[in-house]
Amino acid sequence: MEPHMRGLHDLQATRFIMFDQRGCGRSSPPGGLAFNDTVHLVEDIERLRRHLGIERWIVSGGSWGSTLALVYAQAHPQCCMALVLRGVFLGTQAEMDWLAEGAPNFFPEDWFLATGVGPGEAPLKRLKELQQAVLAPGDDKASLRAAQALARFEWTASAMQADRCAIDAELTPGYTSAYQRVCCHYLRNGCFVDPKALLTGLERIRHLPCYIVNGRYDVVCPPVAAWRLKQAWPEAELEIVPMAGHTSTEPAMANALRALMRRVTASVVSVQGTGL
Repeated sequence: MEPHMRGLHDLQATRFIMFDQRGCGRSSPPGGLAFNDTVHLVEDIERLRRHLGIERWIVSGGSWGSTLALVYAQAHPQCCMALVLRGVFLGTQAEMDWLAEGAPNFFPEDWFLATGVGPGEAPLKRLKELQQAVLAPGDDKASLRAAQALARFEWTASAMQADRCAIDAELTPGYTSAYQRVCCHYLRNGCFVDPKALLTGLERIRHLPCYIVNGRYDVVCPPVAAWRLKQAWPEAELEIVPMAGHTSTEPAMANALRALMRRVTASVVSVQGTGL
């Protein structure tokens, strides 16, 4: 993912920084859940900014990253130059339930393959069973099977034309187990976010430029959340990208993000900037 993300930015004009949140990527331990919540992630981001000596930066995030970007910006508005948000997720229970109650209607065969039940057959019960299996200690094989089932469905639903062979190749035990442990931990705890406070807190950052991009056919984070954010933040700019789903790697979304980042860089950044 890193080469793709780097390719969305003008590296001659910006200092591009990515970070692996606790339990993910190069952070250790993989899948670690101790002291792993949104408050600690915001502290980590701010600690990283100070460590790198960056006065102010562009804060960018997609999907869960859009939520984290909003929480961080509201906690540290003086450190932000602008926000760029893709595939908006506002941390509501309805959005979390959508993966089981709504998305399977578009990918019924993939939901059945992942869960063993058809769409509408106690979807939330089945989703919670799989999440519990991922997090339960003691049975690594059952945990891995559940993690791979959830990841396979999520990644399939993220693209308009999913490459199922590529997805299967990504479902390695080490990566999938850590990824889904952290994902299920956050979803089972409401992402440690108060959705109402997330929207009322916009008053602290409404003076900042904000650019919102969402795929028209995003089945994981449907554009209604981006639209709700725009209604609560009228000054923000919203672009719904035709023929794009959730992932940033699809050509339509990648092209839209690349053009947007060039524009944001030209209008906002003088010397330094970054995306998270």
